[in-house]
Amino acid sequence: MRQSRFTEEQIIGVLKQAEAGMKTAEICRQQGISSATYYKWKAKYGGLEVSEARRLRQLEDENRRLKQMVAEQALDIQALKTVLAKKF
Repeated sequence: MRQSRFTEEQIIGVLKQAEAGMKTAEICRQQGISSATYYKWKAKYGGLEVSEARRLRQLEDENRRLKQMVAEQALDIQALKTVLAKKF
Protein backbone atom coordinates (compact mmCIF):
# COMPACT_ATOMS: atom_id res chain seq x y z
CA MET A 1 0.00 0.00 0.00
CA ARG A 2 1.26 3.47 -0.86
CA GLN A 3 2.37 5.51 2.11
CA SER A 4 0.94 8.98 2.49
CA ARG A 5 3.26 11.95 2.71
CA PHE A 6 1.07 13.24 5.53
CA THR A 7 0.94 11.70 8.99
CA GLU A 8 -2.27 11.26 10.93
CA GLU A 9 -1.30 14.21 13.10
CA GLN A 10 -0.88 16.45 10.05
CA ILE A 11 -4.16 15.29 8.53
CA ILE A 12 -6.05 15.99 11.75
CA GLY A 13 -4.37 19.40 11.91
CA VAL A 14 -5.62 20.20 8.41
CA LEU A 15 -9.14 19.13 9.36
CA LYS A 16 -9.00 21.26 12.52
CA GLN A 17 -8.17 24.29 10.36
CA ALA A 18 -11.37 23.71 8.42
CA GLU A 19 -13.35 23.38 11.64
CA ALA A 20 -11.89 26.70 12.77
CA GLY A 21 -13.52 28.40 9.80
CA MET A 22 -10.90 28.34 7.07
CA LYS A 23 -12.25 27.71 3.56
CA THR A 24 -11.70 24.26 2.08
CA ALA A 25 -10.26 25.61 -1.17
CA GLU A 26 -7.74 27.71 0.76
CA ILE A 27 -6.63 24.74 2.88
CA CYS A 28 -6.24 22.52 -0.18
CA ARG A 29 -4.16 25.15 -1.94
CA GLN A 30 -1.88 25.66 1.07
CA GLN A 31 -1.34 21.95 1.66
CA GLY A 32 -1.04 21.03 -2.02
CA ILE A 33 -3.86 18.50 -1.95
CA SER A 34 -6.99 18.08 -4.04
CA SER A 35 -10.43 18.68 -2.67
CA ALA A 36 -11.16 14.96 -3.17
CA THR A 37 -8.27 14.12 -0.87
CA TYR A 38 -9.55 16.58 1.71
CA TYR A 39 -13.02 15.04 1.70
CA LYS A 40 -11.56 11.50 1.89
CA TRP A 41 -9.59 12.57 4.95
CA LYS A 42 -12.69 14.16 6.42
CA ALA A 43 -14.66 10.95 5.95
CA LYS A 44 -11.95 8.84 7.57
CA TYR A 45 -10.51 11.13 10.26
CA GLY A 46 -13.30 13.66 10.84
CA GLY A 47 -13.98 14.09 14.55
CA LEU A 48 -10.97 12.02 15.64
CA GLU A 49 -8.24 13.14 17.98
CA VAL A 50 -4.59 12.25 17.37
CA SER A 51 -4.57 9.43 19.92
CA GLU A 52 -7.70 7.92 18.38
CA ALA A 53 -6.13 8.08 14.91
CA ARG A 54 -3.04 6.26 16.17
CA ARG A 55 -5.23 3.57 17.72
CA LEU A 56 -7.16 3.26 14.45
CA ARG A 57 -3.88 2.70 12.59
CA GLN A 58 -2.79 0.04 15.11
CA LEU A 59 -6.11 -1.78 14.77
CA GLU A 60 -5.91 -1.68 10.97
CA ASP A 61 -2.38 -3.13 11.07
CA GLU A 62 -3.44 -5.87 13.49
CA ASN A 63 -6.48 -6.69 11.36
CA ARG A 64 -4.32 -6.96 8.23
CA ARG A 65 -1.86 -9.26 10.04
CA LEU A 66 -4.63 -11.50 11.35
CA LYS A 67 -6.27 -11.76 7.92
CA GLN A 68 -2.92 -12.79 6.45
CA MET A 69 -2.54 -15.50 9.12
CA VAL A 70 -6.02 -16.87 8.35
CA ALA A 71 -5.24 -16.94 4.62
CA GLU A 72 -1.99 -18.82 5.22
CA GLN A 73 -3.77 -21.35 7.42
CA ALA A 74 -6.47 -21.86 4.80
CA LEU A 75 -3.76 -22.59 2.21
CA ASP A 76 -2.10 -25.07 4.58
CA ILE A 77 -5.40 -26.84 5.20
CA GLN A 78 -6.13 -27.02 1.48
CA ALA A 79 -2.67 -28.47 0.79
CA LEU A 80 -3.12 -31.10 3.52
CA LYS A 81 -6.53 -32.08 2.15
CA THR A 82 -5.02 -32.48 -1.30
CA VAL A 83 -2.21 -34.70 0.01
CA LEU A 84 -4.61 -36.85 2.02
CA ALA A 85 -6.95 -37.25 -0.95
CA LYS A 86 -4.10 -38.54 -3.15
CA LYS A 87 -2.89 -41.14 -0.63
CA PHE A 88 -6.15 -43.04 -0.48
